[in-house]
Amino acid sequence: MVKQLADSLAHVKEVVQRHWGYDTLRPLQQQAMESVLRGVDSLLVLPTGGGKSLCYQAPAIVKGNTTVVVSPLISLMKDQVDGLKACGIAAVQLDSSQSASERFALEKRIRDGEIRLLFVSPERLAMSEFYGLLQQIRVDAFAIDEAHCISQWGHDFRTEYRQLKKIKELFPHASVHAYTATATEDVRADIIRQLGLHNPEVMVGDFDRPNLTYRILSRREPLNQVLDVVRRHNNEAGIIYCISRKNVDELTKSLRKNKVNAVAYHAGLTPDERRTAQDYFASEKCDLIVATVAFGMGIDRSNVRYVMHTGMPKSLEHYQQETGRAGRDGLEAECVLLYSSADLMLWKSIMEKSASGELAADTNDGSFLEAANKHLETMSRYCRGAVCRHRALVEYFGQSFAKENCAACDVCLSETVEVEGSDIIAQKILSCVARIKNGRFGAGHLVSILRGETTETVRKWQHDELSTFGILSSHAKGDLRDWIDQLVGLGVLDLLHLTMQSGFSFSAVVLNDESWKVMRSQRSVKLVQPMRSTKELKAKRLKIAGDSWQGVDKDLFEKLRAIRIRIAKEKGWQAFMVFSDATLREMASVKPSTLLKMSKIKGVGNAKLENFGEEFLQVINDHSN
Repeated sequence: MVKQLADSLAHVKEVVQRHWGYDTLRPLQQQAMESVLRGVDSLLVLPTGGGKSLCYQAPAIVKGNTTVVVSPLISLMKDQVDGLKACGIAAVQLDSSQSASERFALEKRIRDGEIRLLFVSPERLAMSEFYGLLQQIRVDAFAIDEAHCISQWGHDFRTEYRQLKKIKELFPHASVHAYTATATEDVRADIIRQLGLHNPEVMVGDFDRPNLTYRILSRREPLNQVLDVVRRHNNEAGIIYCISRKNVDELTKSLRKNKVNAVAYHAGLTPDERRTAQDYFASEKCDLIVATVAFGMGIDRSNVRYVMHTGMPKSLEHYQQETGRAGRDGLEAECVLLYSSADLMLWKSIMEKSASGELAADTNDGSFLEAANKHLETMSRYCRGAVCRHRALVEYFGQSFAKENCAACDVCLSETVEVEGSDIIAQKILSCVARIKNGRFGAGHLVSILRGETTETVRKWQHDELSTFGILSSHAKGDLRDWIDQLVGLGVLDLLHLTMQSGFSFSAVVLNDESWKVMRSQRSVKLVQPMRSTKELKAKRLKIAGDSWQGVDKDLFEKLRAIRIRIAKEKGWQAFMVFSDATLREMASVKPSTLLKMSKIKGVGNAKLENFGEEFLQVINDHSN
């Protein structure tokens, strides 16, 4: 058995080299492949770009029979099937968009044993006639992609995924393998329970994505902040997420007015409009898409160089998943989040409305709203914090972070600076809160008092008579709002969520035990603000971006990219399915002069070398001569 497994693993590595053009496996890939080859149930959690798909694709070829892959979206299945075909692998999908004759022809190929990977939706898997087909070919391995969808505690729960528990009942001798990019310990336990996995191998990869640079900025001038990011990624792919459909439409319109070619995507568009937007982005006709969270799971574009959020996501799981769509090729990418404390109340309002819907009926005990609010509070603390962004993410998912400095976030890159006199400023803010004894008020009103603004509300409550009125009048409104958020993040201020009789909801700023320690100088705090020297900041960012292009001929890269787009258009594929940006950069650096030399470049498998090698080699040789 040991020798047989060793032989199979050797075969797997040969298969990966032949079809995908990689001579080494990434962390946990070998262990995950062993589980499939041994027929042992498994759960694999690897961040986006970690190579999860390969863990069931390569063993399926080695085993020589059909592995069934369950996937939530037709577009996601199509991308995976197209990518496998590009690598010379027999793969098909069965879905509702196909005619009866198309499905009949595909089912014949499946019965004849031609297909190594069969992609289906959870709904199709529930059909009795489809079970009959799978029993005929004696399927012995199922791969559940996006497995977090089965858990109500996950970030993208889908009721249809609950049907997958029948797999173990109807195919008791088959192994089931669950794959996801994002799952806390609770979600992992729920996946195992819902799928009925038997003593599964549980493998959790490193949640850190060192190629991503995280930045969280106070949302002050949203359009200008968005344009700043877009312009420093000129001619590079990006995704901008907005909380509402209205925000998506307004931002897209504003970007177009500023001569930025952007397309909108949200659930309020027609299916044809959404499909067109997605196709434009996937085929590289457009490099920027502005979307709600309705966009993303079906997108596999590997060369997204930036992901931006114009508002706070509703959980750290969502944030990890959405930012994970940047830099899937392993190259550098930037993730920028614009935050305001108002986002928390907006999401709470949305969640309360959702709680009366289908999901709440499924849980039937109020646990959905409780879990949603917990996720929101955790996400809000992450945004308000002034600690390493990588460390905070990794530790949230239950792992340790060994680096002292990640060198890839606004905090560790010193893009923020400590505010002079932080303790004094904090004491003045807290003292102001302590003196508001005749009611509870939000951060905006507190800022007005501190700045000495005689607003209608300030006059109504006679807060212009407080000793703290105007005590921080020399500081900008945005800075004061940031510092209040930071004090909440540091745990020396609390937010109390209140709903008035009129139905209006807001967060009141209140003191806690730690507040008094700061006011009595028993505890010190550190407040930060963005680096004011934009010239120095831009120089830093340009250096980081330029390091990854070291030795790469950019002109040649663009020529290779143009060939890639043309071939992809002819094939009806996404461009990265021809070659990834990482592969093109290596070609533009190494400049191989023969097909043999080109075959040594990562990502150049035999099928792609045979089908596209000559064209790319010709471009390289013409450029070099």
